[in-house]
Amino acid sequence: MPASFSKDVKPMFREIDIKHMKVHGVHLDDFQYMSDPTNNYANAQAVQDSLAGQTMPPGGPFWTAEQLGLYDKWRTEGYQP
Repeated sequence: MPASFSKDVKPMFREIDIKHMKVHGVHLDDFQYMSDPTNNYANAQAVQDSLAGQTMPPGGPFWTAEQLGLYDKWRTEGYQP
């Protein structure tokens, strides 16, 4: 079964992360924003880079390899809602 944004990805973001990033124009809880195909899915890539580089969430807790893998799976399987 493919990974989905609503079932798999969105629940991995804590409410505090969503609120913090919204101030910076990053809408972690918005499927349209996260799966925007313009600029080659730049929003999703930027979030993935921040998660993998442990610059998000600020001060942690940082995502596990399993969480990062699930996020990547969602992307490679076509950004399912």
